[in-house]
Formats: sequence, C-alpha cells, structure tokens
Amino acid sequence: MKWLAIASAMVALAMLGMGVADEGRDASAPDGLRPGGTVGQSLPAPPMAGQSRESGREVLNYPEQPPVIPHNIRDYQVDLRSNRCLTCHSRENAVDAGAPMVSITHFMDRDKQVLAAVSPDRYFCTQCHVPQTDASPIVGNTFRTVDEVLTEALEREGGGQ
Repeated sequence: MKWLAIASAMVALAMLGMGVADEGRDASAPDGLRPGGTVGQSLPAPPMAGQSRESGREVLNYPEQPPVIPHNIRDYQVDLRSNRCLTCHSRENAVDAGAPMVSITHFMDRDKQVLAAVSPDRYFCTQCHVPQTDASPIVGNTFRTVDEVLTEALEREGGGQ
C-alpha cells in the first residue's frame, strides 16, 4: 500500500512536470535587443552593418577616447605572432603608409615606463578600437560632448545677466 502511494505521487509529479515543460516551451521570449518570437523559436539574426561610406577620421567626443577604425579590417590577423595593424601604424611605417602613428601611450606599460615597442597591454588593437560602420543605434543616446555642455553653460550664464 505504501509503494502504491509513492508510485502514484511520482506519476503525478511527472505529469505536472511535463505540463509545465510543455507550457514553457512556446512561451513568448522576453523583448530584448531582438524583439519577438518564442523561447523555442530561432529567428534569423539582423543583417550585419556595412562599412561606413564616410572616409577620414571621426572627431573624438571626449579626451582619451579610442578613435574608430575608418577602414575595413576584415581578415586582419592580430594575434601573439602578428599584428597587421602595425604594418601601417607602426613608428617605422606610418609616414610611408600615410596612416596615423600609434599613440605614444601605446608604448607605455601600466607603470608609465616608456618601452621600445608597443606594450603588450595595448597590442590587441580591437580591444579598444572598433571599425566605423553605418549601423543605426540600437538604443537612444543623449550623449553631449564637453564642447556642447560648455557652450550651453556659457549661453545660460550670458543670458542670465
């Protein structure tokens, strides 16, 4: 009799578990950066952003901002043995390539000691620098540059007199 009660309880729990699992399988997925669909459904990824049509260097919005890369870097090899970026941006090649030289900060270790070569801390360029694309922002942005903030403050100060 005791075994019958235990077996009945286990069957009931198994049935309840299957019902809950079936219910959660097709529940709507949370709306994140890619809204729509269900938990069990795989939606195609949005198309990749294209390379920006604008050429040249972007204006930096704040001091020490890493500049974006204004050219395609697809198939560039950057690993422990090779850094394709340095073929144009190294101290030796920058003038001939017409590319900006790597910043002097890239030749300093974390104790601010100047090194003869690019610091291992700064060797992997795409940790900070990203290719410039024509992608539209995923979320809204109200960032203002320091120049915009200062101009607005001066206008308020001058207008209040």
